[in-house]
Amino acid sequence: MRSLFLLPVLATTLFAVTPGGRLSDTALSLERRGYVNIQKADPSIFVSLMYSRADNFTGEVLYADLREAYLHPKAAAALVKAQKRLRQLRPDLSLKVYDAARPMSIQQKMWDKVKNTPKYFYVSNPARGGGLHNYGMAVDLTLCTLEGDSVPMGTKIDYMGAAAHIDKEASLVASGRISREAQANRRLLREVMAYAGFKPLRTEWWHFNYVSRAVAKKYYKVIK
Repeated sequence: MRSLFLLPVLATTLFAVTPGGRLSDTALSLERRGYVNIQKADPSIFVSLMYSRADNFTGEVLYADLREAYLHPKAAAALVKAQKRLRQLRPDLSLKVYDAARPMSIQQKMWDKVKNTPKYFYVSNPARGGGLHNYGMAVDLTLCTLEGDSVPMGTKIDYMGAAAHIDKEASLVASGRISREAQANRRLLREVMAYAGFKPLRTEWWHFNYVSRAVAKKYYKVIK
């Protein structure tokens, strides 16, 4: 494998546009570098970027001009595979993406919010290369109905605490902190994502990586 400075841009790439018809600067930058708009790859996947709204752990809008979710082409193809597997197992459900490729400038804003708090553990430090979102190789997502309504998962997405940890689910159910329905939904999400080659993050039921951090740093470029 060799280092990728620019990803190949497919001739059929369709640019996402703002309501006024102009491509946002962030979307334009991502598409010119070959990152894939998830809903162009599979329109059946729901997208609701949590950092384009203020109802996230920072309490601020971090994506000023981005409403579309992008991934590296390899991760995007894998996500489409996961969606197809989910629809085979549960035709009444769909994947719903809350975050995907994330510029390092946004990562810095997140880090600045948590660096001097107990929550620093949940955010990758930009000074150490950031995380896999910054390579377009990670996705935050949940399950939802075909109307786009999220199903019970035990906690809100982006919840920073033990109730979101996937290695504590048995005790969380036993103590009543999450329901058996939520546990089953988490397991289903992990099953379809693993089928497509993604690996879960122990502390966040919604977060999945397509490659390791070591591989990303060696072969892929950070999104500035």
